[in-house]
Amino acid sequence: MRTTVAFEGVAELILEKAVKLGLARSKTEALRMGVFALNKEYHLVKDVELEMELVKRKILSEKAEMKRKGERYLTEEEALAKYR
Repeated sequence: MRTTVAFEGVAELILEKAVKLGLARSKTEALRMGVFALNKEYHLVKDVELEMELVKRKILSEKAEMKRKGERYLTEEEALAKYR
């Protein structure tokens, strides 16, 4: 997901300070760290849910890529054919 945000005032100072002190490589990285801190504090997404969601997104991404390229998954027989 791509999002464009503009920060002014205190939030901008905090992001700049995080980069200046070397806590983050960029303001974007500092924001990413903030999202993880938010999850750690409020337990918004549990590790198991997170892992399952990432797996689901990866599978959907691979299926879309395969469809775009006109590819398909091999059947079990096709995958094992050269070993028989």
